[in-house]
Amino acid sequence: MLFTDLGLSEPILRAIAEEGYTSPTPIQAKSIPAVLKGGDLLAAAQTGTGKTAGFTLPILQRLTSTKPSSGKRLLRVLILTPTRELAAQVQESVVTYGKYTGLKSTVIFGGVGANPQIKAIASGLDILVATPGRLLDLMSQNCVSLNDIEILVLDEADRMLDMGFLRDIKKILAALPKKRQNLLFSATFSTEIKALADGLLNAPELIEVARSNSANEAIAQLIHPVDRTKKHPLLAHLIQSNDWKQVLVFTRTKHGANKLVTQLEKDGITSMAIHGNKSQSARTKALADFKAGKLTALVATDIAARGIDIDQLPHVVNYDLPNVSEDYVHRIGRTGRAGSNGVAVSLVCVDEHQMLRDIEKLIKQKLPQEVIAGFEPDPNAVAQPIQLRSQQHQQSRKPRPAGSGGVPAKKAPAKRSSPPKRSFNR
Repeated sequence: MLFTDLGLSEPILRAIAEEGYTSPTPIQAKSIPAVLKGGDLLAAAQTGTGKTAGFTLPILQRLTSTKPSSGKRLLRVLILTPTRELAAQVQESVVTYGKYTGLKSTVIFGGVGANPQIKAIASGLDILVATPGRLLDLMSQNCVSLNDIEILVLDEADRMLDMGFLRDIKKILAALPKKRQNLLFSATFSTEIKALADGLLNAPELIEVARSNSANEAIAQLIHPVDRTKKHPLLAHLIQSNDWKQVLVFTRTKHGANKLVTQLEKDGITSMAIHGNKSQSARTKALADFKAGKLTALVATDIAARGIDIDQLPHVVNYDLPNVSEDYVHRIGRTGRAGSNGVAVSLVCVDEHQMLRDIEKLIKQKLPQEVIAGFEPDPNAVAQPIQLRSQQHQQSRKPRPAGSGGVPAKKAPAKRSSPPKRSFNR
């Protein structure tokens, strides 16, 4: 199947072609026709399957094919996302594929000044991408009206519920017109997601692609057993001996991310951390530098990394295994995209053996293990409670200097390498 078979207009197809893509991914092939029909949609798809374009492309098509009766530009589409990074990625997709449509969009989120966002909304929009907190803030100031919304998208709805946004979502829903199209995207069809869908969606079409407990076959997964005190030296050894140029590293805590960056920098490995305690300007700069190849390692926590979308990312390292097994699949799904191969390495100490067993049970496979010479784990090591060690870290922390804050410059995405012609994952 080709994008030309999906009923998209020439301006949209031209933008897709300029990005080097010809064929849709499975989620796009299913969701684009469903959204164009105008009905509600409930879709289960992980990050990296192409779900963002799965809703942005048909939304752009619908807006260009139907104009407001008043002839004025009206805010007709609201896309809600759980994190600032994902909101920025969605906005980038809207801009990229809507550049020949004449449609206007903007993104709003917390952590930066609100005035530029207020001005952008006041100038007139067709599409608004937002995180719930900042949207409610601007609604309370009467800076944004949702009276003309025709399409609502809840992206990564499972993560929004995990982050405690349910009450905010309900407040936003109450301000929307009752007659509208609702699109709900989630990595899983959990009980909580089904309950939200039951109250929100009207006879939705159901789409499920790449179940949440399956790992991409294009990703080579490997476990390196190691003592907890040797994780940092092992990571530095892997990066330097293998000449890794770009690696996304996951830690369990913000403190752990900061500490690891300091250690890697002393080893001569350019690194930055991205987590909730960083100012938005710092997070934006870290992600942009990583995409541009200015950083070798981007160290992230799970929440901050949600929505990171990097074409052909070669390496992901689980410095710490995640507390929630499903997050392992989300993490390693950052690599092995769009037909390219990827490597996911996990550094596992004795404290994490049960976590590893839980992950292997979830993905229904035994992960290969390789002990690296010089980093052999102590066979007599005794496991320590991970939560206890995390609390000790928090108690021993010194006050962190305030971030620089401020409003970042308008995002200028780094030029990406040419993607494969067959499909794309945005």
